[in-house]
Amino acid sequence: MSNSEPQSQQQPDSGNSDDARSSGPSGKQPTPNPTPRLGILDSFIFALLLFSLLRFIGMGFSSGAAEIPYSQFKDELREDLVASVVIQGDQIRGNYRNAQEQSTGFTTTFPPFDDADLFPLLEQQDVVVVVRSNEQSIWTLILINMMPVLLLIGIFLMATRALRGKAGGSLPGGGLFSFTKSRAKLSETKDIKVSYDDIAGLTHAKQDLSEIIDFLKHPDKYLAIGAHIPKGILMIGPPGTGKTLLAKATAAEAGVPFFSITGSEFVEMFVGVGASRVRDMFQEARKVAPALIFIDEIDSVGRARSNIGIGNDEREQTLNQILAEMDGFSADEAVVVIAATNRPDILDTALTRPGRFDRKVVLDLPQRDARLDILKVHARKVPLGDNVDLETIAAGTIGFSGADLANLINEAALLAAREGKTRVENSDLERARDKVVLGEKRESVLTDAERERTAYHEAGHALTAYFMPHADALRKVSIVPRGLAMGFTEQTPKEDKMSYGQHYLEDRIAIMLGGRCAEKLVYDEVSSGAANDLKQATELARHMVTEWGMNENLGALSFHHPEQSYPNQEFMLHKDYSEHTAELIDDEVRNLISNNERRTMETLQAHRTELDRIAAALIERESISDSDVAEIVGGDS
Repeated sequence: MSNSEPQSQQQPDSGNSDDARSSGPSGKQPTPNPTPRLGILDSFIFALLLFSLLRFIGMGFSSGAAEIPYSQFKDELREDLVASVVIQGDQIRGNYRNAQEQSTGFTTTFPPFDDADLFPLLEQQDVVVVVRSNEQSIWTLILINMMPVLLLIGIFLMATRALRGKAGGSLPGGGLFSFTKSRAKLSETKDIKVSYDDIAGLTHAKQDLSEIIDFLKHPDKYLAIGAHIPKGILMIGPPGTGKTLLAKATAAEAGVPFFSITGSEFVEMFVGVGASRVRDMFQEARKVAPALIFIDEIDSVGRARSNIGIGNDEREQTLNQILAEMDGFSADEAVVVIAATNRPDILDTALTRPGRFDRKVVLDLPQRDARLDILKVHARKVPLGDNVDLETIAAGTIGFSGADLANLINEAALLAAREGKTRVENSDLERARDKVVLGEKRESVLTDAERERTAYHEAGHALTAYFMPHADALRKVSIVPRGLAMGFTEQTPKEDKMSYGQHYLEDRIAIMLGGRCAEKLVYDEVSSGAANDLKQATELARHMVTEWGMNENLGALSFHHPEQSYPNQEFMLHKDYSEHTAELIDDEVRNLISNNERRTMETLQAHRTELDRIAAALIERESISDSDVAEIVGGDS
């Protein structure tokens, strides 16, 4: 049974996925700096360290000869085993006559007293004797004495260059303390390959930003008349609506350098790093002004500061530094900051006050015409079949963001390539749409009894949706498992909606309860398969009561609950209503659910025959369309 029944229907409180709106080519990142080559000083230091290391290693190891006692050396000399010796200072190194048996040689040390018998014995045994001076050359002595000093100087120089991060230093990436430098990526105009022509839709947003483009191109024109361009622009919109792409295209249209960074890149575990990075980023932007700075996901550092003593000091310091830098802009500095967020409600008020991010550009989910334009942009590099109808696809993708539409085209191309096609057909797009909205098909593991119960569950949804007067049009019903759902009933709104009426929302609740009521009607019991239906219906009913005033007893009041805005708070926030009001809210939500459940049950009881027919068709064919349902019911779709 379905624990999750995806609907193409866009709920009033639903979210969206992220990425860019258009498939225009993304701007190339600047070529990373090559690894710096070693300079003359670095080469000298490296050679010095290597020589010193080898010298110490050589001093610690002998040539491999075995060290023997002096008495043993005298005995082997008497036995005529020694072929030659080298005497240097108090050291004696020698080789044996039988090199195959004793090839390693030997070393020994003179005793502290004079041995008058040694040299006569050497002459008697006819041993080759080589005597070498123990005194070293003046240059060798100087080098040995200066070696520790030179070694310390070399280590000090290398450490100093590494800490300062100079070119040619031994540490790549700007030195040991480079984490205090800005992480913003700089893209020159020639590296940004996207323009407004590559971005479909977003007409109003592009118009709002056109003034910024003109200011960055001709700042003197505005300064001469005493006009001040907004220092900060806040782009607000759901994930995937193209905020990053639009900011990059704005820099390309203006022909200015583009600094891009995400809010999370400012904050590190060390206190003060974020503020230092902010200062460095603004300094770099001022050097190449006019320039554009883009801060993505600014809510990660711009979240409202706590007034109860529990907060993130590093994040707040970073936010304070951003505010200070924006206040520090002079009138003749042509540097514009664009920030993006999908959570404007949690931003600090100091960040959005006049003089900072006081201009807001809203990027909504694309409407039907904009979706069609976006699909055309993404389909430029995909060969389409003659039967492809992008207008129909655009009409059936209400609630899709630009990223969703890009993913839709890509999934269709993958499906076509998997089947060996040279063109993407309309059927590929339809299957890709089902995959994006509902998830990939899964192998069914249902028993016959569970399959029948699932069929009645989905038939209850479909029949309720068919007869509810304010419901969206039925599109498809299936008991094929997709994603986490064991079946689904899909509805498609006939047109884009910006607001929802009470009758429409009540019909939505009734449809959500259709599967559970069908099970109760047929089997005289309910199952766990309606868990997700009940969750969605309860959430929608609570929104209707607490936010939209759609109730009988509480009236036109809005009741804010802290858990709705701050679900992950570690401490409890105060509610702005009493416990008695909370009980009244619960009663209204319960009544709203119960009334619509009664409506649903009455509808299914009145059309029990049609319910059985739809369930039987699902068991036989697994998936049926809206026209099939209309034919079974006997009416017009």
